[in-house]
Amino acid sequence: MALQEFYGESCPHCITMKPLVEQLEQELGVTVEKFEVWNNETNAAMLEKCDTGECGGVPFFYNTESKKNICGSANYEALKAWALSK
Repeated sequence: MALQEFYGESCPHCITMKPLVEQLEQELGVTVEKFEVWNNETNAAMLEKCDTGECGGVPFFYNTESKKNICGSANYEALKAWALSK
């Protein structure tokens, strides 16, 4: 399973999500791959491929196994359900 987070370096919503992502990684023993998109064209292209125009912004969370995503900020329970493919 690959959990991916696409973020912008100084994005306030991304910064808000950081401690929740860290908590998720510790609690579930998973790794969320992080891709900065504002300053990295390769990562931005990856985001575009995963997002398919659905969200159009960051933070964007993508679960490669379930193909589920989260657009923008979310609470911890929603993040956990996403990670567990629920």
